[in-house]
Amino acid sequence: MTKTPVSKLIIQLSIPAIISMMVTNIYNLADTAFVGQLGNSASGAVGIVFGFMAVLQAIGFMLGNGSGSLISRLLGAKNNEQASKIASTGFFFSFIFGAAVAVCSAFFLKPLVMLLGSTDTILPYAQTYISYILVAAPFITASFTMNNLLRYEGKATLGMIGLITGAVLNIAGDPVLMFGLNMGIAGAGLSTCISQIIGFFVLLSMFLLRKTQCRLSLKLILPKSLPDILGTGLPSLLRQGLNSLSTVVLNNCAAVYGDAAVAAMSIVSRVIFFTFSFALGVGQGFQPVCGFNYGAKKYKRLKSAFFFSVLLAEIIVIVMSVGLLIFPGDIIRLFRDDNTVVEIGSRALVLQGIAQLFLPFCMITEMALQSVGKKLGASLLSILRNGLFFIPLLLILSNVRGLSGIQEAQPLAVTLAIIPSAILAVKFFKELPKDSVINGGEVSGQ
Repeated sequence: MTKTPVSKLIIQLSIPAIISMMVTNIYNLADTAFVGQLGNSASGAVGIVFGFMAVLQAIGFMLGNGSGSLISRLLGAKNNEQASKIASTGFFFSFIFGAAVAVCSAFFLKPLVMLLGSTDTILPYAQTYISYILVAAPFITASFTMNNLLRYEGKATLGMIGLITGAVLNIAGDPVLMFGLNMGIAGAGLSTCISQIIGFFVLLSMFLLRKTQCRLSLKLILPKSLPDILGTGLPSLLRQGLNSLSTVVLNNCAAVYGDAAVAAMSIVSRVIFFTFSFALGVGQGFQPVCGFNYGAKKYKRLKSAFFFSVLLAEIIVIVMSVGLLIFPGDIIRLFRDDNTVVEIGSRALVLQGIAQLFLPFCMITEMALQSVGKKLGASLLSILRNGLFFIPLLLILSNVRGLSGIQEAQPLAVTLAIIPSAILAVKFFKELPKDSVINGGEVSGQ
């Protein structure tokens, strides 16, 4: 972590993260395509439940990134015992929080689904689908946490194995349960539930078999560390939580224009997330390098890692955006062969494909601030990009420009986020100390 050239190290850590993201998102797209065969209402239900799953992801990422950021710095300072206590606390509380959300949601299932943006015709599909997700909820949150713990240890390959196992099982289970056993939308939900639980135990086995530096044990839980974990992970909660809230607001605005509009925007969201996930994998490879070298006081390496990650992520986004801009209609039609869905989705896909060119710098800046414990700055960027810019723009533009405004809100929010990201990045590097001085010579960090 402190001696391998940063470019080589980030690429090594990014590859398993990219593969994990790719496989997981291929599942999401395959699930969307399979469910799309059941009609616009069923396809819209996937988008509705996606907002709830973002809440579970927010919990898992909050505790995973919060504890992971702390353990990377502790491991950099060679304090492995304390790192295990932080990891155990993050893992067990993630499972508990996931279970609590599932139980509370089960009592208010119909109001919850309507709150998420469902229409009356989408409602029965969404209720069926989400009921299976509730069963798997604590396993989903804890899996996200474990994957992040592994990533911050520099063991991203182990996390990749767990995620790929769940995704492959999910992809295989969808057609069998949905069409082979004629379960329809219930089959999609059951497939997701089973695969997530199996993926959880695969990830857990990595810790139980001692393939990691950190250990997970009830005896190691350190409750007093929870506020620090939650505080450090707050940017992730805000980022993912606001994504969920944004999805809810987006679904409600789109629902005015019918199930086709909800289905179209749901498909666009998943396609964009798939294309950007490759760049996100670079960010995930950067985070442990950033946290570890910050803890080891290798600040020059941290700077090199930052700028290399931004460049690599930007190149990836440019390459991935080409197809979106040239074949938007064909891409949408892969998931729902409906002219109205294609028409609505194509314009939104092109606009978001252009806007995501600004995302790599914003993403890496936010991840850098979070990885070194700059909670306020990281939280501010999360709030601005995912909430304070997007949601007001969505509400205003949907009223002023109708459906066109709904398509334009997200791209405009992403573009505006570059300004605060640049300000905080400059401030961060100005305040960053120089490398330690040994025997009168400055450590190069290279």
